[in-house]
Amino acid sequence: MESAPARSANRPWLHLLLFLLTLGTTSLTFDHVFRGASLPWSERLTEALTFSVALLTILGAHEMGHYLLARLHGVDASLPYFIPLPYLGVGTLGAVIRIRSRIPTRNALVDIGAAGPLAGLAVALPFLVWGLRHSQVVDVPEVPASFPGHTSLWSLGVDFVQWLQVKLSLAAPPPEAPFTGHVLMIFGDSPLMWGLKWLMLEPLPAGKGLQEHPVVIAGWFGLLVTLLNLIPVGQFDGGHLAFALWGKHARWVGKGMALVLLFLTLFYTVTWGPWLLVATKVVGFGHPEVTQPAEPLGLGRKLVCAVCFLALAGCAMPVPIRMELW
Repeated sequence: MESAPARSANRPWLHLLLFLLTLGTTSLTFDHVFRGASLPWSERLTEALTFSVALLTILGAHEMGHYLLARLHGVDASLPYFIPLPYLGVGTLGAVIRIRSRIPTRNALVDIGAAGPLAGLAVALPFLVWGLRHSQVVDVPEVPASFPGHTSLWSLGVDFVQWLQVKLSLAAPPPEAPFTGHVLMIFGDSPLMWGLKWLMLEPLPAGKGLQEHPVVIAGWFGLLVTLLNLIPVGQFDGGHLAFALWGKHARWVGKGMALVLLFLTLFYTVTWGPWLLVATKVVGFGHPEVTQPAEPLGLGRKLVCAVCFLALAGCAMPVPIRMELW
């Protein structure tokens, strides 16, 4: 994803410092959130660094795709800035580049916008293939999906009303489900992830699941980053492609996508809520015009847009991560 234009010189030391800090924060967060203290220290360190290197390789490929195509089209752009975020999320807010000059044509806009997601996806897919082959099969409880989702705004609202009724002595407290002290983290399967599992793994019997290799978790987050960036809103990567295809009419595509995000927030998981706010209030639905709008969009670029929107559908997952108690 590109940030808003800003005029500044490249400072290689700053890019390197942010990269090293992000390597540290993603390693610490992975060990703290995804693995815990169940392994020996040396194995924990190895797994954490493996995850971080794989994840930052995917993020770096994404941003370098933008950077290289921007330079190819004569657009002034910065090297990637990695954003560390200790102990929150996955330990990083990803990476961005700064576009410091106007993009000349819609063809250039497609090249620059599509290069990031496609480059990141090209790196994430081999990681996922290798990681799935090296993941362990473990015992897991059967956890059926539900609609509305347990963490949807609708379900949380129902839970709040029930809690309020109990506090006001208007209803009896609901029976508590048995809890053995275990927390199961479930990574949502996009169509692309489901297809890779189908190709790489034997069908798993009931009561069995994967303990994902750190490289699989990194690749999974790579798919999530691709999904978020290809949302056709404003100046997201998908928004660039939508504007190149439909011009000012892309604003209506973005508003339609915002309704989809609202639906996911209401009925699947509230974790889509922050991204809905970012898309509508921070990024917005507008897009700056290119400097040479008369140049038509070539057939090849239209095909690239089609591939990117297929990638958006392939990476889609209504509930990215959910936690189940058992």
